[in-house]
Amino acid sequence: MEKNSYSKSNKAHIRKEIRVKVRKCRKELDENFQTQAELELCINFIQHTNLGKKAAIGLYLPNDGEVRTNLLIQSLWDKKHKVYLPVIHPFSGTHLLFQKYEKNSTMRENRYAILEPQLNCSEICPISQLDFLLMPLVAFDGKGNRLGMGGGYYDRTLAAYYAQGWSKPQLIGLAHDCQKVDQLPIEAWDVPLPTILTPTCLYQWPSNDASAEI
Repeated sequence: MEKNSYSKSNKAHIRKEIRVKVRKCRKELDENFQTQAELELCINFIQHTNLGKKAAIGLYLPNDGEVRTNLLIQSLWDKKHKVYLPVIHPFSGTHLLFQKYEKNSTMRENRYAILEPQLNCSEICPISQLDFLLMPLVAFDGKGNRLGMGGGYYDRTLAAYYAQGWSKPQLIGLAHDCQKVDQLPIEAWDVPLPTILTPTCLYQWPSNDASAEI
């Protein structure tokens, strides 16, 4: 994994600054822009992703100015794919479970006022059985490094995925174009994403050390 030369305190400060700046940028995107970005993201995903039949796809409901996923979710439902949303683990409180999400799912607000399905253990899909996991992010750079909100939920949830080299799910970060930055100061636990999708671009890093844009 690539390292970059920042002191520990300076690294934390820069990461915080990037979060503040990029979150402000995306929250200032107006309604018309968000609507168009949502449509373009949906088209971009369908065009560039080989889903197969009845794929199991982990997604998220947008919050804090994140690129919207509602249209994509509806499109996946229409094509008979199965959609799963993150639910904060009721016991550990630091990991995510992924529960099936349907039009009639009972929803509740979690500790961050984000809607998630009411917990039903029979509807939980193990991470290793998801075909795709589409992840939110605050910022990303030209090498696929991802900066989240700082809670570490996805990092902890995917620790076994990285450690054991699971073949599934395929990880894809979703973002607005304005969330791309020149360079992110990375931590030891940060693992670059192989794919990041925006409304206008598909970024892929097959070997995690060189970037390619399609």
